[in-house]
Amino acid sequence: MAGVVLETLGNKKLSILIISLLLILTVFFLVGGLVAPAPNSVIPTTAINCYDEDKLWQIGESKPFLPRGKYACKSLHDLHHDKAIKDKKLDANQIVFSQQIPFVKNNTALHMSRWFQNLIGVIDLDIEFKQENPYPEEKTPEMLVEARLYARFKEETDKDWRLIASSKEQRTLECTIEKDKREDGQAYNCELIPFFELGSVFYDYYLINVRLPVSERNDYNKIGSLSDLHSIFIIQNGGFTKVWFSMKTVLFPMVVAALCWFWNRVASQGRPTNLTERTLFALGIVLSIMNCPVEWFTLFFNLPFMMLLNDIRDGAFYAMLLSFWIIFVGEHMLDQTERNRLSAYWRHLAVVLLACTALFIFEMCERGRQLVNPFYSIWSSEIGSVAAFTFIIVASIAACVYFLFLCYLVFKVFRNIGSKRTSLLHMSSFRRKYYSGLIFRFKFLMIVTLLCAALTVIFFILGQVSEGQWKWGDEDINIEYTSAFLTGVYGMWNVYVMALLALYAPSHKQFASEADTDTISQEEEVQLTQQSISTSEKSAANISLVYAYFQNFQAWAKGGKRNMAGQVN
Repeated sequence: MAGVVLETLGNKKLSILIISLLLILTVFFLVGGLVAPAPNSVIPTTAINCYDEDKLWQIGESKPFLPRGKYACKSLHDLHHDKAIKDKKLDANQIVFSQQIPFVKNNTALHMSRWFQNLIGVIDLDIEFKQENPYPEEKTPEMLVEARLYARFKEETDKDWRLIASSKEQRTLECTIEKDKREDGQAYNCELIPFFELGSVFYDYYLINVRLPVSERNDYNKIGSLSDLHSIFIIQNGGFTKVWFSMKTVLFPMVVAALCWFWNRVASQGRPTNLTERTLFALGIVLSIMNCPVEWFTLFFNLPFMMLLNDIRDGAFYAMLLSFWIIFVGEHMLDQTERNRLSAYWRHLAVVLLACTALFIFEMCERGRQLVNPFYSIWSSEIGSVAAFTFIIVASIAACVYFLFLCYLVFKVFRNIGSKRTSLLHMSSFRRKYYSGLIFRFKFLMIVTLLCAALTVIFFILGQVSEGQWKWGDEDINIEYTSAFLTGVYGMWNVYVMALLALYAPSHKQFASEADTDTISQEEEVQLTQQSISTSEKSAANISLVYAYFQNFQAWAKGGKRNMAGQVN
């Protein structure tokens, strides 16, 4: 009777396989901790206060305002004490805040790299307390932000800036100040404002022009006394990107090879596939899609949709992995009557798919819109910000609830297997030792599954918080999202799936050898043959032969006077 590799593999070979996988997993953590730099870098800048002397912006002219260089704009050093403002020769509508990234360091003009992959910008406003120009504390003010984003290559000159995005956006500004600091010149504590997000860094230089127009006919930009505009830019470190691309490039063919080997083993059995085999094969396919290193194309082509594509691939893997764990653990329920049927898990899978669909809709509402307008943000309005923040909280809670539910299912599996251990008492010492080892292997695999699930949930929650901390404006939230954890969890997924493909592939070894059949009577041989046929039919419906083995245990226990001694390969 053929089983799976997990059941028939010798202890020595199994130990070598486990140690090898643990060493590979350790390498992933070490690469992230010792080789790769931090995943992201934060670049704070202060905008240059340019003034539009000819009111070019107001008449629709797309001329860029440069903060430095030969064609630098006329700048104001202090928005409160500059002579032009004091003489009322210049109003607030003529002020354009200009920033060029990257900035000059040690008299050397740095340039962006395509290895950075993405660019996120948020705004930090310095608002001073002024009695004659107060911040409207009775309500959260909305302000109109007119922004333009330019770009050029390093081979081009300052005359070659090209406009790649332009938009008028509404943002809410929330500022607070302590009562004992309500004096002229004291600064408000303002939350960060989401600004823009680029899915690719294709150009060498980027230029951002921002204007906060003031209108007497409405309440736009009546935000108090503005002294400075700061921007915070977040980029993915190039060194981390190289390590990440290298990992994907190495893992992709390895998983595909393991997947092909697994399916070849399954197809060679000449029987219909069962639910666990099909689900495991689907998990391997989705993992291969996620591993496919298509990001290499971003080094040669401008692909702003790559960030969205990666999020969709990650979401598909989450959905498949969570669904697989439900089915995988459920198929090990020995007393479960409905097995090898996808419909038996429709309630659990419906919840997982519903949550992942909501995540997909949320992603499309933000990053899908940003493909057309990088200045769009779901966090821009108060309602959108509350909805997005609530979504992150609910998604994190749902991930924790899922993990607790998975722990409950594994506990039921352990209790179910434990209730069947009494059958081992009626067996010979050889069979008792074999089946005890088999039970230990399944329990160990379940514990590894729980560990993988726990790290996956932590990875998901930290990812949501790390991405959202700049957008919901709380700088005090400091998430140390280290490279070692990122590369380690990513490597863990691949090691776990490859281990399952190897251990749950059909084995070529047989349950009973010829030596076993020589030591039993003809009546017992007929009985074992019938049991083998029955178990083989069940094996076609369920890759886990444990249930069938326990059925044999009970049959052997009823015929307790029979000598069932035998050696199992």
